[in-house]
Amino acid sequence: MSFTSLGLSEPLLRAIKQQGYKIPSPIQLQAIPAVLSGRDVLAAAQTGTGKTAGFTLPLLQLLDQSKPADPTAVRALIMTPTRELAAQIANSVLTYGRFLALSSTVVFGGVGISPQKKKLKQGVNILTATPGRLLDLHNQGCVDLSHVEILVLDEADRMLDMGFIHDIRKIMKLLPQKRQNLLFSATFTPEIRQMVKGLLDSPVRIEVASSNSTAENIRQVVHPVDKTRKPKLLSRLIQDGNWEQVLVFTRTKHGANKLVRLLEKDGISAVAIHSNKSQGARTRALADFKQRRVLALVATDIAVRGLDIEQLPQVVNFDLPSVPEDYIHRIGRTGRAGLGGQAVSLVSIDEHKSLAGIERLLQRSLTSEIIAGFEPDPNLVVEPAPTSTRPSRPRPQSKRGMGSKPANNRSKGSQGRRPTKSAA
Repeated sequence: MSFTSLGLSEPLLRAIKQQGYKIPSPIQLQAIPAVLSGRDVLAAAQTGTGKTAGFTLPLLQLLDQSKPADPTAVRALIMTPTRELAAQIANSVLTYGRFLALSSTVVFGGVGISPQKKKLKQGVNILTATPGRLLDLHNQGCVDLSHVEILVLDEADRMLDMGFIHDIRKIMKLLPQKRQNLLFSATFTPEIRQMVKGLLDSPVRIEVASSNSTAENIRQVVHPVDKTRKPKLLSRLIQDGNWEQVLVFTRTKHGANKLVRLLEKDGISAVAIHSNKSQGARTRALADFKQRRVLALVATDIAVRGLDIEQLPQVVNFDLPSVPEDYIHRIGRTGRAGLGGQAVSLVSIDEHKSLAGIERLLQRSLTSEIIAGFEPDPNLVVEPAPTSTRPSRPRPQSKRGMGSKPANNRSKGSQGRRPTKSAA
């Protein structure tokens, strides 16, 4: 099936063709017709499956085909949890809407507010925003949301995790009651289900893969190792595997900075990205990584959403996440758009409980391989790693995958062939 069969207009099909996309992804096949029908939509899909195009394309068409009373008003509001994701979505709006007479902009914190005020004053039809900066602009009388026809909440589960629920509720009160609501999420947590009850009206429910699942084309492996030897093991994996690009997740900002220094001592170019970095520094770090000026991008979970990097072959959990669901979001940075990828977790003895939680969520054990020369010390005293106070959704028990299957110490990255492209 092609994009021409989904009811999209000629200008949008032309923009899609220019991007080289030919075949819609499963989420796009279901979401685009549902949004075009005017219904509310509740959609769950793994990261990297084309969710952004799934709501951006039909949103653009609906706005283009209707005649508003005020052509300069904000008619569509897209809210997202992170600056990086907001920038990515805004770029998609520009890309797919290049042949339409619709204006758009993006607003988020960490950068000057004056240029954003100026742009809003000129009139904007499609506004992509993070909740905090949007409220700041509204409180300063710079944005009117009373004409919004379509509301999109992207990565809604992450917004709740990051504590944006109160800001979201304030923003909801500023919107007209009659509007179309689109909620996209990687996972359906109990909190999301509760939120939906007061937001969506008889929504079309779309779920292209089982909730809380990971892409089948991602090779997932656990390497047991003592905590103090994790940096050296990571260097070994990068060098022996001839890795050219790797995204590494740490639990803390201090840990990210420290790991960058240790990698650079081993001759591996690396840069950190986390909330203590200015927006300019974060943008430069991501650009350097995308353009392969640095080999390793070391990130905290602030970067788990919104990183759109084509053919990212490797993701490493240097520290396991405190919340099991974040494991899915992290490793979803690889294996995107049907390509192959590898997710490696370096697990110390104090993280066994976190690993068990992840495996319960996935309902399966992860392959465990000990790298020769990095065998864990059986005499180490266990010091429990920090865990989240947020309860994880109960899952059936599964066997823990912390066996001692030996592995060759040359860990090769896997990278699949490029399939026919689908919009992302």
